[in-house]
Amino acid sequence: MKISEIRNLLHAEPFRPFVIRVADGGRIRVVHPDFVALAPTGREMSVYQPNGDHQIIDVMLVTRLEPTVRNGQKKSQK
Repeated sequence: MKISEIRNLLHAEPFRPFVIRVADGGRIRVVHPDFVALAPTGREMSVYQPNGDHQIIDVMLVTRLEPTVRNGQKKSQK
């Protein structure tokens, strides 16, 4: 995954929550752009959850980005 694709979703107007899929099958929900910190190198990012938990993700292990629709469901891929 390219960091530019992640940045595009983070800076979209209006922002829409999205799910990050990683190579091990994990899913990380991004509920607000302020909850993501990108490393200056673009290699890693930290994603925080509303409860304070966070995960550090190697961007190279991101396999897919899934925008969600307003009710929290994933946008269908056609």
